[in-house]
Amino acid sequence: MNARIAPPAPIDLKPDAIIRSARTVIATEANAVHALDSRIGPEFVEACQLILACKGRVIVSGMGKSGHVARKIAATLASTGTPAFFVHPGEASHGDLGMILPQDVVLALSYSGETDELLFILPVIKRQGIPLIAITGKPGSSLASQADVHLDGSISSEACPLGLAPTTSTTVALVLGDALAIALLEARGFTSDDFARSHPAGSLGRRLLLRISDVMHTGDDVPRVSPDAGLTSALVEMTRKHLGMTAVVDAEQRLLGVFTDGDLRRALDDEGVDLRGATVAELMTRGPKTIGADKLAAEAAQLMERHQIHALLVVDDEQHVVGALNIHDLLRARVV
Repeated sequence: MNARIAPPAPIDLKPDAIIRSARTVIATEANAVHALDSRIGPEFVEACQLILACKGRVIVSGMGKSGHVARKIAATLASTGTPAFFVHPGEASHGDLGMILPQDVVLALSYSGETDELLFILPVIKRQGIPLIAITGKPGSSLASQADVHLDGSISSEACPLGLAPTTSTTVALVLGDALAIALLEARGFTSDDFARSHPAGSLGRRLLLRISDVMHTGDDVPRVSPDAGLTSALVEMTRKHLGMTAVVDAEQRLLGVFTDGDLRRALDDEGVDLRGATVAELMTRGPKTIGADKLAAEAAQLMERHQIHALLVVDDEQHVVGALNIHDLLRARVV
């Protein structure tokens, strides 16, 4: 016969107590982070120097909650110009130590500084002469004493009222890791283009890496008419190509002007224009905004926004029309 599990007793939620608890956590962790400021000094500089001089990778390691923080630090380092990856200390003693090479640097996280799994692999690391940077909350711990550089991540208390769950201590370790990553980024002269190359699938990567040539219409998809074309011919070309405008080009495909929906509206409002007899050269906009195929798509978006236009013609150095695009092309490419 199956035993029934009694439903949990209802909890009397006290909104004020919940808000007070959340604010206490935030204040506790914020104070601990602020206290780090006075500890950023020669040891931090030495840690950065070790990493900058590293010919290999930064191996970040930690157990439990420190391990989760270590994974994030490794990811942040790797995405900001410092090759890094996480190695689980428990797996390291079962073969993964082969992933750590003499030219690497090890960054180990342990608040107590006495994590068995980390201490177990230290002799192998030290025997290979691999530099060790430790982030702990106990400067006198085994891990701190064996490290080449120790970064003090000590706190006065955890945000957990029981003083058991790693909360403030992991936040402080994470902030130290972020501080290392950004200091190294600036020391390397790491740029937004460098960042985009490691994030090609992200929105930043699309904005910084996508070129006009990647999104523009080319060949027969580019609307174009001769300067002696009539209004009807221009409208047909605009309708067929779906870009809301057409280039006006000479016999050698050099740009003379552009005819847009706006030009059509202005012509309709001008009683002095003979719409039946006028050529597109009489109605077009001369000296339109253009862009080169090698420019970034983000530059096209900025140009359109600045001049409040919705389409651009793409030209080469000799003003030959080689492509066209509009705001919808940029939207589809998720540049804007």
